[in-house]
Amino acid sequence: MRPGFGGEYRVSRPREKVYKRCMRVLGIETTCDETAAAVVELKATGGGNILSNVIYSQIAEHAPYGGVVPEIAARAHVEAIDGIVRSAMEQAGLWFNDLDGVAAAAGPGLIGGVMVGLTTGKTLALVADKPFIAVNHLEAHALTARLTDAVEFPYLLLLVSGGHTQLIAVKGVGDYVRLGTTLDDAIGEAFDKVAKMLGLPYPGGPHLERAAVTGDPARFELPRPMHGRPNADFSLSGLKTAVRLTAERAAPLTPGDVADLCASFQGAVVDVIMDRTRAALKMFHAQVGEPCALVVAGGVAANNVIRSGLQRFASGSGLKLVLPPPALCTDNGAMIAWTGIERLRLGMVDDLSFAPRPRWPLDTKAQRSLNGKA
Repeated sequence: MRPGFGGEYRVSRPREKVYKRCMRVLGIETTCDETAAAVVELKATGGGNILSNVIYSQIAEHAPYGGVVPEIAARAHVEAIDGIVRSAMEQAGLWFNDLDGVAAAAGPGLIGGVMVGLTTGKTLALVADKPFIAVNHLEAHALTARLTDAVEFPYLLLLVSGGHTQLIAVKGVGDYVRLGTTLDDAIGEAFDKVAKMLGLPYPGGPHLERAAVTGDPARFELPRPMHGRPNADFSLSGLKTAVRLTAERAAPLTPGDVADLCASFQGAVVDVIMDRTRAALKMFHAQVGEPCALVVAGGVAANNVIRSGLQRFASGSGLKLVLPPPALCTDNGAMIAWTGIERLRLGMVDDLSFAPRPRWPLDTKAQRSLNGKA
């Protein structure tokens, strides 16, 4: 079958033909530098059971370069994917004829890696004669809270990761309104870049968080970009530049200086997140109504200081805060499998000609940010 280019390739099937029983779906994730596969089972009471969740991290391969190298990532996915899928199926105690569908992340992400997982998922679905679901990686993050906490629609989502920073109204499966996005760096990207300029190891975000524990967040005055703006957009480049200029003035930096800079930067980010989320909540009320919860997803959601700040924000706003376990905030196969379940139960399956997408916005009606990021 000739690969298709563009288009959704969504094929609807009546629910009574698809949603007959407790579903089990294999999910495959290869959009960046984690090769992951998982099997998730739909619970009759809502939410899901994770039967297996196998993740291979490529940190060691990319550490010498201080960041993810797309060509190295794609090659590592090719080498690892078969073993990761086999381990996921063995740990779940199932074989392919026990599945109800196969889901794979089709984007957005590094195109070489996306192609590896997408091709693997299509092949398994074809050979096992199972429905195939092409999953938007961002939608998988968006729906993780329904896997872990059976959250009802609608809810406000804060998606914060190395490549994405967005505030989204989640109205239903496939129904999203982007309320705010970043105009430049994603929050995780800014963490990594600041860590690198301060001489911290890769991956920078966790090392910056650890360094900040002993630092004084009030020592250095740093800006809070976009603070008080009525929209819910982010901008991190100015804050990143302010850290660089402050570090240059304080050079040569002692370990104490680095810790204080990390704490000051992290504190500024927390303030920005709470201010932007406050603006998004007002927009949500005006455009959608009352959210059932504030949900946080993406790798940066594993940061304990950010989690604590959002707890305070949610308590002050009278919102239920849903924070998936840290292991499900970073990229993983379970979120892909769960999104496959969400779509399969609604009859939303895909043709095997579905093409990989380096960019794939959740809200197709939203204008792109200034640099064209999804």
